[in-house]
Amino acid sequence: MHILLSNDDGYLAPGLAALYQALLPLADRVDVVAPEQNCSGASNSLTLSRPLSAGRAANGFHYVNGTPTDCVHVALTGLLDGRPDLVVSGINNGQNMGEDTLYSGTVAAATEGFLFGIPSIAFSLVDYGWGHLDAAAQEAARIVAHHRDAPLPATSLLNVNIPNLPATALQGWRVTRLGKRHPSQPVIRQTSPRGEPIYWIGPSGEQRDAGEGTDFAAVREGYVSMTPLQLDLTDTRRLPALQEWVGRRP
Repeated sequence: MHILLSNDDGYLAPGLAALYQALLPLADRVDVVAPEQNCSGASNSLTLSRPLSAGRAANGFHYVNGTPTDCVHVALTGLLDGRPDLVVSGINNGQNMGEDTLYSGTVAAATEGFLFGIPSIAFSLVDYGWGHLDAAAQEAARIVAHHRDAPLPATSLLNVNIPNLPATALQGWRVTRLGKRHPSQPVIRQTSPRGEPIYWIGPSGEQRDAGEGTDFAAVREGYVSMTPLQLDLTDTRRLPALQEWVGRRP
């Protein structure tokens, strides 16, 4: 099995290194193509305003001075020889649940692989700080091993969130849907050294839908949350109402 590994925390992130080591025994080849800098919150952005450059670190990891999506796109369309069998992203420093997935660079890297028709998995550690990272990496490796032995369809995009717990405390895997949050908290206003107002994006909002079946509920109970994602944004329920509205035009 040939795996392409990326992330959004950058090629020096502990989560990337831990996942790489955990995946090596499972694959014939693991290529790492990750951002040069931390790109958290980059979502599915492509860099179109300038050329991209790529380098290679002493440990063999490729890095690109662009977004997570750039990294996977460049890897699949020109940097690597050979098409990978699986795209893996992570392990992210912090959860990607609910609406977080719309902003997440970790999920975006996996999404780019999915758009190229390759089964893809995004892994995130729920709490910041890398607590129990080794256990999370081994759990991620078990999920990838299961895919190796019983392959996911090419149309699969999985968002996986792993609680910061010792391996013995993890309760298993649970298939979930995305929960929902309240709107984000207000921006944090400060003043620059030049006296100009500057703004930091505020923290995520509180959980609004965190009931049974959600990713929030699963990790709260010590389970690894596995959510299948799709990219069709069409609101099919509103198609008839919109058609009726269009039909009333003058």
